[in-house]
Amino acid sequence: MYFQRLFLLVAIALATASFSPQLYAQRLASGPQVLTFFSDVDDTEQPYGLYLPKNFDEKKKYPLVVMLHGAGSNHRLALRRVFGKSNAPGENDVETSLYFPAWPDVDYIVASPYARGTAGYQGFREKDVYDMLDDVKRRFRIDEDRVYLTGLSMGGGGTLWLGLTRPDIWAAIAPVCPAPPAGTQLLASNALNFPLHFFHGDVDAAVPVQVSRDWVKQLRELNVKVEYKEYPGVNHNSWENAYENGFIFEWFSKFRRDANPSRVKFSSNQYKYDKAWWVQFNQFTPGVLASIDARFVAENQLDITTSNLTAFTLHLKSHPQVNKIPGKSLQIVVDGKKLTVSSALQDVTIVHQGGAWTLSAAPSKGKHAGAEGPIAEAFATRHVYVYGTQGNPSEEEQKARVDAALNAADWSAYRGEFLGRIKFFPRVVADKEVRPSDLQSANLVLFGDASTNSVIKQFEAQLPMALDSTAAKDYGLVYIFPLNNHYVLVNSGLNWWTGANTQGWRALPPAQHLLTDMKDFLLFKEKATNVLSQGYFDNDWRLPDADAQAIKNSGVVQIKK
Repeated sequence: MYFQRLFLLVAIALATASFSPQLYAQRLASGPQVLTFFSDVDDTEQPYGLYLPKNFDEKKKYPLVVMLHGAGSNHRLALRRVFGKSNAPGENDVETSLYFPAWPDVDYIVASPYARGTAGYQGFREKDVYDMLDDVKRRFRIDEDRVYLTGLSMGGGGTLWLGLTRPDIWAAIAPVCPAPPAGTQLLASNALNFPLHFFHGDVDAAVPVQVSRDWVKQLRELNVKVEYKEYPGVNHNSWENAYENGFIFEWFSKFRRDANPSRVKFSSNQYKYDKAWWVQFNQFTPGVLASIDARFVAENQLDITTSNLTAFTLHLKSHPQVNKIPGKSLQIVVDGKKLTVSSALQDVTIVHQGGAWTLSAAPSKGKHAGAEGPIAEAFATRHVYVYGTQGNPSEEEQKARVDAALNAADWSAYRGEFLGRIKFFPRVVADKEVRPSDLQSANLVLFGDASTNSVIKQFEAQLPMALDSTAAKDYGLVYIFPLNNHYVLVNSGLNWWTGANTQGWRALPPAQHLLTDMKDFLLFKEKATNVLSQGYFDNDWRLPDADAQAIKNSGVVQIKK
């Protein structure tokens, strides 16, 4: 019996030692390195650069700097750049990417996403940044009030976009010679509660210095805290100055996030960006910029002005300017309308109905985050391209169907030495190969119509419109629609890139770049630039009357709902 007990104790000890993360967990080295996270967009491991401080303590909370690389660059170069380490004399970027030099230690964790290469920071590239951020937070203890964002050129533009669409994440942001995507400047007032620092060379030949000057002027007019450093005689390499001698870490160290600001100014035209601090948008006109300016004027008293907003919610239970005494009322003035909330210890939803603001429940139907469009949203998360095999096509016709889907899915077309390839590899399958798991987990990009694609046929009764297959040779119809908690994108007839202008510098390949400017639906004849109707579905996913009439007038589309 003694030996049996001894054997049992030894076995338990060995098993405990074998699986104890405290004793045998693999620890990462300090300094620069590369990690990966799994992307469910295309089932790939995606790399990101990571820096851990010299005396890293896994029990300590660290500030985090997220660094976004520019065009023609990558995560490894970005990690070097933010520490002020440029190319050695005579080195090109390829050679510089091969190694990490020594640099002075900082007491920060630094993460730099690859984000598929030169592809901007919207869509699934934006998702990569946040997936990386989640991965870093899973691995390490991060101080949520000291998360900072910076980037150069394309990454500077990404810094503005990510910083302004989700402003309550960041304690401060620092764009360097930024090239922001279209529409970013409409969100400038979202920066009210964190400081910005711009850097730019005054002879920048790639991104004109006027870009930063205009941003700084606008932000100062909005009373946003902004600093600006302009470098005389410096071209499109101002990051060498901006990140020199660890300046950016010193500047970031001055700031902490205000998790409960007394005033929130927030604008958005997408439900995916529906919340900032204690304000959440519930309903607005699709595609139209909605805005709110909400501020405490005293304890339990708020003054709010809105624009193009029809429903919003206030999450105030933890706000320091709300009196927590039960029964203490909350006084709110919205666009001049006085409202009294009996208790401030609950979320407050305010809806514009009957020509006035009133306390009410949030709208339960219609567009919302994950079911709002526009067309580009079908490609922003996991998606599968599906070509049809139905209707007894000839060998030539079947090849054309396959080629269309492959063309649409070819994000990785070679674009020359500088732009390189976008490292994104979505699946392309035949309609008969679509699995139940695809229907449950992915957006579907469907080519053809109910007579050629069995998946379109399967959901025909639920879709809002259909192109007459006999007219398909001259017309193209493309639209996005929510179905089974995901999107379907239907492209019937001519492909959305047919006859479109694909000239000039673009961050994406031609067919994919066109998606970024599309609304919810597009009907065209002969070529994509010959538009018969385009626009947004309303909040109930119905065609507005004027668009419905234009589509009916074409004589080639059946509107079903």
